[in-house]
Amino acid sequence: MHVSRSRSRPFYALVATAATAAIALSACGSGGGTSGAAAGRPTAGGSVTYAVDTEPVCYDVHVSSQDITAEIQRNVVDSLVFEDANKKFHPWLASSWEISKDNKSFTFHLRKGVKFTDGTVFDASAVKANFDYIAAPATKSQYASTLIKSYTGTDIIDPDTVRINFSTPSAPFLQAASTTYLGFYSPKTLAAGGGKLCAESAAQVGTGPFTVAGYTKGQSVQFARNPAYNWAPQGAGHTGPAYLSKLTIRILPEDSTRVGALTSGQVDIARAVPPSDVKAVQADPALSLVRKQAAGGSYQIFLNVTRAPLTDQRVREAIERGINIGADVQAVYFGQYTRAWSPLSPTTPSYDSSLNNSWPFDPTLANKLLDEAGWTGRNAKGVRTKDGKALTLVWPLMPAEYEKDQRTILGQAIQADLKKIGIDLERPTFDIGTYITKGYAGQFDILDASWARPEADILRLFFNSTSTAATGGQNASFISDKQLDQWTNQGAATLDPAVRDAAYGKVQERVISLAAAVPIYVPTTLVGVSKQVHGFTADASSWPLFYGTWTDKK
Repeated sequence: MHVSRSRSRPFYALVATAATAAIALSACGSGGGTSGAAAGRPTAGGSVTYAVDTEPVCYDVHVSSQDITAEIQRNVVDSLVFEDANKKFHPWLASSWEISKDNKSFTFHLRKGVKFTDGTVFDASAVKANFDYIAAPATKSQYASTLIKSYTGTDIIDPDTVRINFSTPSAPFLQAASTTYLGFYSPKTLAAGGGKLCAESAAQVGTGPFTVAGYTKGQSVQFARNPAYNWAPQGAGHTGPAYLSKLTIRILPEDSTRVGALTSGQVDIARAVPPSDVKAVQADPALSLVRKQAAGGSYQIFLNVTRAPLTDQRVREAIERGINIGADVQAVYFGQYTRAWSPLSPTTPSYDSSLNNSWPFDPTLANKLLDEAGWTGRNAKGVRTKDGKALTLVWPLMPAEYEKDQRTILGQAIQADLKKIGIDLERPTFDIGTYITKGYAGQFDILDASWARPEADILRLFFNSTSTAATGGQNASFISDKQLDQWTNQGAATLDPAVRDAAYGKVQERVISLAAAVPIYVPTTLVGVSKQVHGFTADASSWPLFYGTWTDKK
């Protein structure tokens, strides 16, 4: 479950490389910026401190679905392939690969000479151990398992060759194999017990450019350069170890504290700059602001179609048209974020731009739909009633430390909009355990999420009927629709862009037509960066890459 505080969150639940190897985040700020391109010749040594707005609930990328988990652990774990800014794939831990005609088998030829930081050789048995661990029910994977949903096993052809098999066509697997969630831990680490991976950052042992050097729960994770690293993705701007000697990730949930640490020089980079602070960061001559819309699922509210009164499509459509989304997003985010029109963000492949402006705010229509649905009475509080029952919906909140992007304030604006058309939207707060348990059980009317992944197959995660909580899925609308199943399965069965665009386009249109979810805003990366830091880039999911980052501070 992407918890809503991190960008790629569980539903109840972000180098000086060549342009083809990573996204160079565009710099905006006074006097320009150097965060997206190296200024001068890169030099080794020094340290960088990066502030984030939340800590993972679980540090195991094979278990957690939080984006913050993947973001942090990318420093430790590598993947088979790398996806560049143009959505092209390049060799990484796999030197080459072949895909069967039916998209059910993927053969990878592994790079030689790669070792985990505990000295274990990365080979075919390590690949099998990791994929088997992800697929095992005992692991209780909340996301990675959905990326290999029909996995039937890994064949070891020889020490340097593996064939990964699926029972159904799995065309999006190559993209999934580029994500941190399908990165690799040392088999020794897995054998020692996966529970430690979830609870202890220091238990992480991978092949990545950094190793975990220290961890203080709720405060920071310290990384040290892996001196043996010599297997960066093809197209990276350099080979060998990372430039930085040390990398520290500080956990600073409070926006004012995080921005203050950035402007005072206590941290070098800060993610999740609040939109209200963007102008101040841009005006600071020592800083640059980097901005990029994230690919994947837009931030949206999912309407539980199995719970009355949301079983009535007219009520769901009334909610969809009764929220003044454009005005709310503008007011809360000061024009830094744009309103969403589709379950996918515009930078995601197969985005359907025909949905733009196709379902505007229309309170007159919303009121008409509620009248037609029989909610014509009003109680003393002005809430609509039907057969003596008030039109009350429950949209829960998690504890404040798991919320982000001022979504609580945005929720208040949505509450106010719906109140005007007679809907009472309650927002009780639950501890994270209760929230997840009840959410997975479908005991809430509304849940919210965004999800970073540059692949339209994210729609299958959200809206395919087999993507249930019990199987690690994130179908928070609990919708079971034959057409949505057919089209998402069709998209997953092919790499033909035309077929995928058509199938996923139909999915987006039907989701809006059924009002199964209401897209609210497009998640946008806003990062403040010291001008003493260079080579700061991000991957295809807009998550930072520190392999090629270097600093003037020594």
